[in-house]
Amino acid sequence: MRRTIVTGESMPAVDRKRVVIAFVVLLVLYHLAEGVGGHVFHRLTVSGVLMVAMLVVAWPLGRWLGFKGYDAYALEWRRSTPALVCGGLVLALLLKYVAVCLGLGLGVYTARAPETAAAAVMSFVSTLPLALVVTFVPSLAEDLLTRGFLYRATRIAWTPWVFVVVSAVVYLMNHAYRLGTEPATWVMLFCFGLAYATAVVRTGNLWLAVGLHWGWNLANQLIDTVLPYDIATPAWSPLLSAGAHVVMLGVLFAIPNHVEGDDLNPDPA
Repeated sequence: MRRTIVTGESMPAVDRKRVVIAFVVLLVLYHLAEGVGGHVFHRLTVSGVLMVAMLVVAWPLGRWLGFKGYDAYALEWRRSTPALVCGGLVLALLLKYVAVCLGLGLGVYTARAPETAAAAVMSFVSTLPLALVVTFVPSLAEDLLTRGFLYRATRIAWTPWVFVVVSAVVYLMNHAYRLGTEPATWVMLFCFGLAYATAVVRTGNLWLAVGLHWGWNLANQLIDTVLPYDIATPAWSPLLSAGAHVVMLGVLFAIPNHVEGDDLNPDPA
């Protein structure tokens, strides 16, 4: 029997026109943050305010679609949520570190002279608080748009592999401002999308994907304070990141599938 996800009588019926309107609103707000804040003003504060605005608007849009709010994006809080987010963070941080070490060994990266131990610790500690925030908000916003919305708000009875592929393609296209770069970047982004979407179907909600995505973006911010390096061969660097996410995808298959219907009956807060 073909297993489907996001099905069940307890889910609200959704007007397809509302689904399209809600998606367009969230998409426009997201790209205002990326485009206006990041590429026009080049100001992190402007981008951050617009990204937070998108997350705020997502709640009434979820209500408008007939859900309770953020559960429209599979973001309901469960007892397992802290473990999923923390587990995703740890796995992504570890894989990023391994990928950089492998890149150094293969000559894709070249090591820079490290700071003294005391200076490295101070740099890490001073960078961490802001890095946690500036990587979490965009990670959550993009996960909501390219995974959670498709998984729950569309009210489509996806087969798991179709959802994973469609979500990965949407995630890739959401990086339109990077699609003019080399094909290796397309491969990297598609592999990112495959891994994060797989996390959604394995757990029945968005939180593990958020942890993984947040962890990878956080690692990009922090790695230079722990293992400073420069990129020696730019063509191969994206493929290392892609490979790390293929490994991530494999690890996710060690997680038992959520029980059919769990995404419809979240644990009470």
